Amino acid sequence: MAEVRAPNAIERVFNALVGALVRAGIGKPKMRVLEVRGRKSGKVYSLPVDLLQFAGKTYLVAPRGHTQWAQNAAAAGVVTLRRGKASTQYRLRALTAAEKPPVLKAYLDEFNSEVGRFFPLPAGSPPDAFAPIADRYPAFELTQS
Repeated sequence: MAEVRAPNAIERVFNALVGALVRAGIGKPKMRVLEVRGRKSGKVYSLPVDLLQFAGKTYLVAPRGHTQWAQNAAAAGVVTLRRGKASTQYRLRALTAAEKPPVLKAYLDEFNSEVGRFFPLPAGSPPDAFAPIADRYPAFELTQS
Protein backbone atom coordinates (compact mmCIF):
# COMPACT_ATOMS: atom_id res chain seq x y z
CA MET A 1 0.00 0.00 0.00
CA ALA A 2 1.19 3.52 -0.76
CA GLU A 3 2.35 5.97 1.89
CA VAL A 4 -0.25 7.32 4.30
CA ARG A 5 0.22 10.53 6.26
CA ALA A 6 -1.85 9.85 9.37
CA PRO A 7 -2.90 12.87 11.44
CA ASN A 8 -1.03 13.47 14.68
CA ALA A 9 -2.82 14.14 17.99
CA ILE A 10 -3.04 17.90 17.42
CA GLU A 11 -4.40 17.40 13.89
CA ARG A 12 -7.02 14.92 15.19
CA VAL A 13 -8.24 17.48 17.75
CA PHE A 14 -8.24 20.22 15.09
CA ASN A 15 -10.18 17.97 12.67
CA ALA A 16 -12.75 17.22 15.38
CA LEU A 17 -13.23 20.95 16.04
CA VAL A 18 -13.47 21.78 12.33
CA GLY A 19 -15.90 18.90 11.84
CA ALA A 20 -18.12 20.23 14.63
CA LEU A 21 -18.14 23.69 13.03
CA VAL A 22 -19.00 22.32 9.59
CA ARG A 23 -21.78 20.17 11.09
CA ALA A 24 -23.13 23.44 12.52
CA GLY A 25 -22.93 25.06 9.06
CA ILE A 26 -19.92 27.22 9.94
CA GLY A 27 -16.63 27.29 8.08
CA LYS A 28 -15.26 27.50 4.58
CA PRO A 29 -18.03 27.12 1.98
CA LYS A 30 -16.48 24.11 0.22
CA MET A 31 -15.93 22.16 3.40
CA ARG A 32 -18.14 19.19 4.25
CA VAL A 33 -18.22 16.44 6.84
CA LEU A 34 -17.68 13.13 5.08
CA GLU A 35 -19.46 10.12 6.52
CA VAL A 36 -18.46 6.68 5.34
CA ARG A 37 -19.19 3.18 6.61
CA GLY A 38 -16.20 1.11 7.70
CA ARG A 39 -15.52 -1.78 5.35
CA LYS A 40 -14.76 -4.17 8.24
CA SER A 41 -16.48 -2.71 11.31
CA GLY A 42 -19.63 -1.36 9.66
CA LYS A 43 -19.27 1.69 11.92
CA VAL A 44 -19.87 5.13 10.36
CA TYR A 45 -16.76 7.33 10.44
CA SER A 46 -16.74 11.08 9.84
CA LEU A 47 -14.15 13.75 9.10
CA PRO A 48 -13.99 17.19 7.49
CA VAL A 49 -13.04 17.30 3.80
CA ASP A 50 -12.60 19.91 1.08
CA LEU A 51 -14.94 19.37 -1.85
CA LEU A 52 -13.50 20.29 -5.26
CA GLN A 53 -15.69 21.68 -8.04
CA PHE A 54 -13.69 21.37 -11.26
CA ALA A 55 -14.64 21.29 -14.95
CA GLY A 56 -18.33 21.01 -14.07
CA LYS A 57 -17.87 17.98 -11.80
CA THR A 58 -17.47 17.37 -8.07
CA TYR A 59 -14.42 15.57 -6.69
CA LEU A 60 -13.14 14.22 -3.41
CA VAL A 61 -9.36 13.84 -2.99
CA ALA A 62 -7.46 12.08 -0.19
CA PRO A 63 -4.43 14.36 0.30
CA ARG A 64 -2.96 12.12 3.01
CA GLY A 65 -2.87 9.14 0.64
CA HIS A 66 -4.57 5.75 0.91
CA THR A 67 -6.10 6.44 4.31
CA GLN A 68 -8.77 4.37 6.03
CA TRP A 69 -11.52 6.75 4.92
CA ALA A 70 -10.37 6.53 1.29
CA GLN A 71 -10.25 2.74 1.43
CA ASN A 72 -13.67 2.64 3.12
CA ALA A 73 -15.14 5.02 0.52
CA ALA A 74 -13.74 2.96 -2.36
CA ALA A 75 -15.16 -0.24 -0.84
CA ALA A 76 -18.58 1.27 -0.05
CA GLY A 77 -18.99 3.14 -3.33
CA VAL A 78 -21.10 5.76 -1.54
CA VAL A 79 -20.53 8.50 1.02
CA THR A 80 -22.66 11.11 2.73
CA LEU A 81 -21.54 14.73 2.86
CA ARG A 82 -23.00 17.05 5.50
CA ARG A 83 -22.93 20.77 6.11
CA GLY A 84 -25.25 22.24 8.69
CA LYS A 85 -28.63 20.53 8.36
CA ALA A 86 -28.03 19.60 4.71
CA SER A 87 -27.04 16.03 3.95
CA THR A 88 -26.42 14.54 0.51
CA GLN A 89 -25.47 11.01 -0.44
CA TYR A 90 -23.08 10.54 -3.37
CA ARG A 91 -21.97 7.62 -5.48
CA LEU A 92 -18.23 7.44 -6.04
CA ARG A 93 -16.20 6.64 -9.11
CA ALA A 94 -12.49 6.20 -8.47
CA LEU A 95 -10.41 8.14 -10.97
CA THR A 96 -7.78 6.33 -12.98
CA ALA A 97 -4.17 7.46 -12.70
CA ALA A 98 -4.50 9.03 -16.16
CA GLU A 99 -7.51 11.11 -15.03
CA LYS A 100 -5.95 12.38 -11.80
CA PRO A 101 -3.29 14.95 -12.83
CA PRO A 102 -5.60 17.87 -13.71
CA VAL A 103 -7.83 17.10 -10.70
CA LEU A 104 -4.86 16.92 -8.30
CA LYS A 105 -3.50 20.18 -9.71
CA ALA A 106 -6.86 21.93 -9.27
CA TYR A 107 -7.20 20.52 -5.75
CA LEU A 108 -3.72 21.64 -4.68
CA ASP A 109 -4.15 25.06 -6.30
CA GLU A 110 -7.49 25.64 -4.57
CA PHE A 111 -6.74 24.17 -1.14
CA ASN A 112 -2.99 24.74 -0.90
CA SER A 113 -3.14 26.32 2.56
CA GLU A 114 -4.83 23.20 3.97
CA VAL A 115 -3.17 20.41 1.99
CA GLY A 116 0.01 21.76 0.41
CA ARG A 117 2.23 19.99 2.96
CA PHE A 118 0.99 16.60 1.69
CA PHE A 119 2.19 17.16 -1.88
CA PRO A 120 5.81 17.10 -3.06
CA LEU A 121 4.94 19.74 -5.68
CA PRO A 122 4.13 23.41 -5.19
CA ALA A 123 0.74 24.86 -6.06
CA GLY A 124 0.77 26.13 -9.62
CA SER A 125 2.72 23.16 -10.97
CA PRO A 126 1.59 22.01 -14.43
CA PRO A 127 -0.81 19.05 -14.63
CA ASP A 128 1.80 16.75 -16.18
CA ALA A 129 3.97 17.16 -13.05
CA PHE A 130 1.27 15.26 -11.12
CA ALA A 131 1.36 12.15 -13.35
CA PRO A 132 4.32 10.50 -11.53
CA ILE A 133 2.64 10.93 -8.13
CA ALA A 134 -1.00 10.30 -9.10
CA ASP A 135 -1.10 6.79 -7.62
CA ARG A 136 -0.30 8.21 -4.15
CA TYR A 137 -3.61 10.09 -3.94
CA PRO A 138 -7.02 8.43 -4.16
CA ALA A 139 -9.47 10.70 -5.97
CA PHE A 140 -13.15 10.20 -6.67
CA GLU A 141 -15.73 11.78 -8.92
CA LEU A 142 -18.99 12.26 -7.01
CA THR A 143 -22.50 11.99 -8.39
CA GLN A 144 -25.65 12.41 -6.33
CA SER A 145 -27.41 9.15 -5.48
